[in-house]
Amino acid sequence: MTSEKLKEVALDEIDRHSERIVQLGKSIFSEPEEGFREFKTAKKVEEIFSEWGIPFQRGLGVTGVKGSLDTGREGPTIALLGEMDALLNPDHPLAEKETGLVHACGHFAQIAWLIGAGFGIRKVMEGLSGEVVLFAVPAEEFINLEFRQKLKEAGEIEYFGGKQELVRIGALDDVDLVLMNHAQSEIPGRTVFLSSGSNGFIGKAARFLGRAAHAGVAPFKGINAMNAFHVALSAIHAQRETFKDDDMVRVHLIVTKGGDSVNVVPSEVRMEMYVRAKSVEAIEEANAKVDRALKAGAMGVGAGVEITNTPGYLPISNDERLAHLWMDNASTLLGNENVRLLGPFGGSTDMGDLTHLKPGIHPFVGSFTGDLHSKDFRVDDEEMAFLIPAKIMAMATIELLSQEAREAKEIIAQFKPRLSKEEYLRLLDSLTYQTLWREG
Repeated sequence: MTSEKLKEVALDEIDRHSERIVQLGKSIFSEPEEGFREFKTAKKVEEIFSEWGIPFQRGLGVTGVKGSLDTGREGPTIALLGEMDALLNPDHPLAEKETGLVHACGHFAQIAWLIGAGFGIRKVMEGLSGEVVLFAVPAEEFINLEFRQKLKEAGEIEYFGGKQELVRIGALDDVDLVLMNHAQSEIPGRTVFLSSGSNGFIGKAARFLGRAAHAGVAPFKGINAMNAFHVALSAIHAQRETFKDDDMVRVHLIVTKGGDSVNVVPSEVRMEMYVRAKSVEAIEEANAKVDRALKAGAMGVGAGVEITNTPGYLPISNDERLAHLWMDNASTLLGNENVRLLGPFGGSTDMGDLTHLKPGIHPFVGSFTGDLHSKDFRVDDEEMAFLIPAKIMAMATIELLSQEAREAKEIIAQFKPRLSKEEYLRLLDSLTYQTLWREG
């Protein structure tokens, strides 16, 4: 059977299960879970793998689920990834009231695409060579660093990103090539695009340490940690004109603790932040300036500051040949005019880490409305949001592994990794440090 005929069979199978695929995506949306806590979502994936009768592993990177569709014939292993976690945005009208969690980044749809593609691919396994890994992966959103630090201290994780953990524990050692899609709302309608790259980042936490005193009676006896934070923030702003435009530097933060009582001079102020840029070198340069500004804030009022750096994510480097294969298949369903190559993406994802190690791509697909992560993010077109990306993923996989996996083998042979696994883990470790600065 030709690859085109195999694709037709797979698409028909996806259509046959379309209602179930859509309902799965909606079900995951209705039960948002934070990264490394996606137990309900993982259970839904496990139930489908059990129904299919395929082998799978659970609890990878705390909650990850890895299923296997093995053709029984020699060939590469392709991993299709779907992210499980939600994010915090209590302003979203559909956010969970108790937690503020909501799927305003489209990860709920990714699991629908993963399972939808699985329905199609498993129908045509006799025409393929190699193995297809269906991997529901944890914790892409880099949030709640205090919780993740506790997991680290308990020995449950080492790194704060889900895919970083999967690399560390060897869950991707047997994978030769990685594919995933991500929701987009920038371009309306049934459109998809690939960016020329993305930003990476370092995650940071800072804890300003002052001295408490009665805010009305004796504020002069205190050291105001909030003032240290404000001086540091001004110092960061003063650095912005030194960031090169081409580096796409972004520095942004939230305050997680601003003191204990309005009647007490704040003795402790905590913040979390990202320092982003489109290369590791630019990230490190900007990060050094931010560290200097944090210390300046503490110095300015006689406080101390504890700075904790955590390795964030590396910039995406989409494999060019794999990207064109995916775009050709997307054009078959959507038309050439709706499949685009665009410039760099200012956000970050731990898929960037994987593209330094293996050939991979991270395309963006519609149809959603409202900005990613915003209170307005919505599904606009259910067929496009839940089914067409699953079809594109299945078609690309079939093309890669049909004809004795010729396309996949050539892409893998031509790929030159930017980092080995060992070099990658050393890089992450080099970006991890904690320092306490006090004057004198």
